[in-house]
Amino acid sequence: MVHHADASNFDDGLTKEEAYEQVLMQAEGLFDGQRNWVCNLSNTASLLWHAFQSLGAPSNRVNWSGFYVIDPSRVERDQLILGPFHGKVACQTIALGRGVCGTAASLKKTQLVRDVEAFPGHIACDSASQSEIVVPIVVGSGTDDEKLVGIIDIDCAVLDGFDEVDQAQLEKLAALLASSCDWP
Repeated sequence: MVHHADASNFDDGLTKEEAYEQVLMQAEGLFDGQRNWVCNLSNTASLLWHAFQSLGAPSNRVNWSGFYVIDPSRVERDQLILGPFHGKVACQTIALGRGVCGTAASLKKTQLVRDVEAFPGHIACDSASQSEIVVPIVVGSGTDDEKLVGIIDIDCAVLDGFDEVDQAQLEKLAALLASSCDWP
């Protein structure tokens, strides 16, 4: 299958569910024959960014979408390091258990935050962010070999920018990424 930049074209007027369906379908195609985690996260960051920008409010107010991964250079595996993303420059490292990203990573549980100001210890990389969703990427989920490898992080410049539809679809994407990449 040949892939090109048109993979990130999203028609205006798609529902959120249709946009996510396209993200998942395009990601599966892009991952076919490609298991490099940097390559796959980079293309997925682009797919997510363009999908959100094609949607109406509040989804088109997404101001950051991307990834943090467990820092493979640290034996302790106790911090996330910035991965591929779209948006303003971001925090380079985040300790597990700190902020929304670190909490999602340490608990291996999605954090759907409708108002970041109400989240204890929120890290404000971009002061425009008002809501956030963070989804852990876990390989071997539900097994004795379960291992967190990274997180999907998406910020929105309005309150209540994300809902249960976002959570369910991004959890599907996280599972696809977990199984489609060779992680360090």
